[in-house]
Amino acid sequence: AIAQTNLKRMLAFSTIAQMGFMLLGLLAGVVEGDTGNMANAYASSMFYVVTYVLTTLGTFGVILLLSRSGFESENISDLAGLNQRSPLYAGVMAICMFSLAGVPPLVGFYAKLSVLQALLASSGPFYIGLAVFAVLMSLVGAFYYLRLVKVMYFDEPTQTAAIEAGADARSVLSLNGALVLVLGIVPGGLMTLCAQAISSLFI
Repeated sequence: AIAQTNLKRMLAFSTIAQMGFMLLGLLAGVVEGDTGNMANAYASSMFYVVTYVLTTLGTFGVILLLSRSGFESENISDLAGLNQRSPLYAGVMAICMFSLAGVPPLVGFYAKLSVLQALLASSGPFYIGLAVFAVLMSLVGAFYYLRLVKVMYFDEPTQTAAIEAGADARSVLSLNGALVLVLGIVPGGLMTLCAQAISSLFI
């Protein structure tokens, strides 16, 4: 994903890494029949999936809005100078990228943290090693998300066409970006819902 210039392909590769992180939560739940730890680990994976889906919807929503008749936004360079063309869409995209990178206080940070906590709660050198590996991979992965932010805010625009979108599309994207931010500031409610949903399976 680091070497990619195709935007959608880069996001596809990053999805593989994100799902690998989610699977670590499931793996942490496999600890010699410890039901409590298993429920917490599975809840962390569920929380991770929910936050990832929410963030990805905002990301692809912006990409789709940038596309128009005869032009499809596919390359990273198509986002160049987006902040000059539309501060709103650049802001939503930046929030989503920071969240996917795991930057606090966005919800993606707490999703990654919950998985790491589940791994460490499983104890043992194997799980600790996985947690360290996950942190290192997250640092590497942050590069290609933050690169998009740099392109949007510091590169000169390569497209000059107006970005046309209805009030409904703007409202949905604004709500999406706000949820990624607010759920990062107060993640407890969503975490509790995920924990209750998973706990009900163990009753």
